[in-house]
Amino acid sequence: MDLRVQRTRRNIRDAFIELRSRKPIEKMTVKELAEAAFINKATFYQHYEDLYALSESMEDELIDNIIGSIPHPDTLLEDPEQATLEIFGAFSSQTRLLEILFSGSRRSVLIGKLESRIRELMLRKYPHYENDPEKEVLITFLIQGSFHAYLKHSGSDQADSSRTVRLIAALVKQLQPFPDQAPPAASRSCG
Repeated sequence: MDLRVQRTRRNIRDAFIELRSRKPIEKMTVKELAEAAFINKATFYQHYEDLYALSESMEDELIDNIIGSIPHPDTLLEDPEQATLEIFGAFSSQTRLLEILFSGSRRSVLIGKLESRIRELMLRKYPHYENDPEKEVLITFLIQGSFHAYLKHSGSDQADSSRTVRLIAALVKQLQPFPDQAPPAASRSCG
């Protein structure tokens, strides 16, 4: 990609984060974003359809980075305690940007996107869980419940967040919701 295009996109994204840290996306305008990024509105529209497309692009990139930094994101069923610690460790490393991009009306979008990505990884490893209503509900419960508990109970300091993560991991471990992680014998490969 051309260096000027990269610089323009970086300026747009930096200006978006700056503005978004001060106000909800619903109160932002492309005009004020363009001014903050030192571009004109037409340049913005060459890169993004609207502010929501920009926000979604940045949200998806952040989620990809978080999921990519988790050593074993698909092990929530095999080792729920360790997976929970890894997921929240990755989540905690991006707290400030998460708070900015997913504040206000975007909060529910965060958990939905995380659930979708983690579910996708889990179902790749355990395809026989797909369309199993019990497994689907349990996966949603583990992911959504854990994240809602974290968001509600993690404090502003690292000690509170760490304590909350350890408590959630211990609770997930106690649930032991998936005692039969091994695929059915017919779908195992021999060899």
